[in-house]
Formats: sequence, C-alpha cells, structure tokens
Amino acid sequence: MKIVTFGEIMLRLAPEGYNRFFQNDILGATFGGAEANVAVSLAEFGLDSSYVTKLPEGPIGDGARNSLRYFGVDTSKIVRGGSRLGIYFLEKGASQRPSLCIYDRAHSAIADCSPDDFDWDDILADACWFHFTGITPALSDSVAETLERALKTAKKLGITVSCDLNYRSKLWSKAKASEVMTRLMEYVDVCISNEEDANDVFGIKAAGSDATLGKIEQESYKDVAKQLCERFGLKYAAITLRTSKSANDNDWQGLLCDGENFYMSKKYSIHIVDRVGGGDSFGAGLIYGILSGKDPQHIIEFAAAASCLKQTVEGDFNRITTAEVEKMMKGDSTGRVKR
Repeated sequence: MKIVTFGEIMLRLAPEGYNRFFQNDILGATFGGAEANVAVSLAEFGLDSSYVTKLPEGPIGDGARNSLRYFGVDTSKIVRGGSRLGIYFLEKGASQRPSLCIYDRAHSAIADCSPDDFDWDDILADACWFHFTGITPALSDSVAETLERALKTAKKLGITVSCDLNYRSKLWSKAKASEVMTRLMEYVDVCISNEEDANDVFGIKAAGSDATLGKIEQESYKDVAKQLCERFGLKYAAITLRTSKSANDNDWQGLLCDGENFYMSKKYSIHIVDRVGGGDSFGAGLIYGILSGKDPQHIIEFAAAASCLKQTVEGDFNRITTAEVEKMMKGDSTGRVKR
C-alpha cells in the first residue's frame, strides 16, 4: 500500500527554545512542510510512503531530500531544478505570547514548476492513496494546475484522495481559495479541517464557536462535518478541535463523520513543545487508521493520539511510532519514565 503526498518542503529557521528572533545569533535549521510531514509520519507508522515535490540542485535541495530519506520516505519521484528552496522562520510562542511564522517562499522551485515536470501516470502507478493540502495550490497557478492533473490521474486509477484544507491567509485570499478548492474537492474522498478552515474556505461556519476566543461547541462542528460530506460527496470528513488556553497549553480532540454518524475522540490536555505539524500528524493518523481497516472510532482515536504526541516533539516531523500511539490510546498518558 503506497501513499503519495505532493507539496512543498521548506527550510525551517528557528531561534533556540522560546527565544525571540535574533535574541541571540543562533537559528536552528531543519526541514518541514505539510505534505512532507504527513509522509514522514506514515513512514514512521510502517507504511510505504512517497513524497513528490521539486527541489533545487545543490546541497540545500539535497539536505531537504535527505531529511526525508532518513525516515525511509521514498524520494525517487522528486524532480530537481529551479532556483531556490522556500524558507520559513518560526518563533515559538510561550504563555500569552503567540507563535510567529514568517514565510520567504516566493519563486521557490516548486512554486515555479511547470505542470509538465511531473509524469503522474508513472508517479501514481502503484499507489493506493494520494494526499495534498490547501497550501499546495495556493503556491501559484502553475502548482494548482499541476495538482489538478495529479488528481485527475488519481481518479482515473481509482486511488483514494485526501485533502487537508490548511487555509493560509498569507498565501491567498479566501475568495481565491474558495474558487480553486471547490474545483479540486471534486476529486476528494476524505477531507480534513480544523476549527476555522471550513469557514475560511467554504463559508461553512460552526454556530456558537469562536476559535480565537477559545470557544469550541462540539455539536456545531458535527454540523460542519456533515455539511462537508454532503456538499462534496465525501466518504469521511474529519475536524481537529483545538481549545487554546495559552501558547503552551491546549485541549485537543478529533471528530470524524461518515456522512451520517459521528465519532469523537478522547480529549487531551497538551503542554506543547512544538505544535507545528500537529495537524499533519492527525492527517497521517487518519490515513493509517483507514488503510488498516479499523472501525471509525478507532480511526479517530488513533489520529487524535498521534497528533497529541507530535506536539510534544521538536520540529515539523512526527518521530512517534504506532506502538507509542496505541499505548496512549489505552490510557498510558501520564508521562511516567519508562525503564
């Protein structure tokens, strides 16, 4: 069972710990990006995971590729070329100070790609699943066209498609996101959203909830999930529910809808180490659960637990195994030392 993900991997530059930008002269360098994070999680869960993007030639592009190879992700279909790798700067928030993310990704290799760079019949020939996020078509019109070709090929080959809406206001407007994503959702079987994305992209609002104020009404999100299923003919809609008490302390829960029935995970109270990639690990957990043939309640419990554990790990990538996730699902969540 091979899963293919497609998107942009970037160089992440971040101060040590909770320092502000240039509080000292050190910025740690790692790599990450939504679909790359999903690919790594799936590889850690023991699945055959393949990541597709375009990277520049040279040591920076090599470093991004090799960061994925380390985890066993297949990088053989990555296209090389273009002028640069995108960068993002991350300042982790603490207490009442929020995290800050600054992008420097214009004219990255993937953003300037040509749709003809990718042979999707070859890339998807032996795949059973294709995953993308709303970040990818936001990069440029050429990436959106490239992605649409991939989705048409996936549907032709009978491949299941999942999408995490992942709306990013710094990349495109709500109007442009709605126009493009509505067209792409024609090919999607499983949709993932957070508390705000469905409203930002499709105008599907959770009545009585305000994520900015930390007000989450579970029943209203059931309606959001059901509307997503009905509007786009989905097999599943999944929503992550984050109640932010501060930058460090969040409540975290997942909701899954199959169009008729609703399944809610256990709620976790997380003291966050690094929340970047939390939603991506949720998506990977969802994909893993579905491909493993588990029942819907088990699927959402696995996804929520995997995502909870990711947020205790530095960096974009989820260095968590299925055994660790399953232990926590069974109640082993006290954090006691294992000897």
